Amino acid sequence: MDNNKKKVSAADVVNEQDKTKKAEKYNQYVKEKTPTHNKVINFFNAFWVGGAICIIGQALNNYYTYLGCNKDQAGGYTSLSLILLSVVLTGLNIYPKLAKFGGAGTVVPITGFANSVAAPAVEFKKEGQVFGIGCKIFTIAGPVILYGVFSSWVLGVIYYILMKMGVVG
Repeated sequence: MDNNKKKVSAADVVNEQDKTKKAEKYNQYVKEKTPTHNKVINFFNAFWVGGAICIIGQALNNYYTYLGCNKDQAGGYTSLSLILLSVVLTGLNIYPKLAKFGGAGTVVPITGFANSVAAPAVEFKKEGQVFGIGCKIFTIAGPVILYGVFSSWVLGVIYYILMKMGVVG
C-alpha cells in the first residue's frame, strides 16, 4: 500500500461541497446585484447631457458678450458661472444624480472638475471644517493640479529645447 496517497475523509468531501455551494450562491448573488447597462442609451444620455451643459455655457458666453464683455472676459465669466453652478448643484445633491444619469457627458472639463472638488468637501463636512472639508477638498483636485502643472512644465521644457534647436519658431 502506498503511504504517500492522502486519505480523503467524509468531512473533507462535505467541506468541499459546502465551498462549492457557497461559491455558486455568491456568483448568483453577484449576477443578481450587478446592474446591466444598455450602451446605446448610455451613449445617447452622455451625448445630450454633455451637449446641454455646453449649450448652457454657450448661452452664458453669449449673454456676457451681449452685456458688453470682450471675448476673453466673457469666457472667464462663463467659466466662473459654470463652476459656481456645478458646485451649487453638487451641494444640493443634484449634480451626482445628473452624473449617474448622464455618465461621461457630465465630465465636461470645467463642470466635472468643479464637481470632483466640491463632492469630497460635501461628503466629509460632518468631520468638521478643518479635518473634513479642509483636508478632503483636495482629494481629487490635488493630484489633478499636481500632474497638470507638472505635465505643462515638462511640455514647456520640451518646447524650449525644440525652440533652441530651431525645430519650432
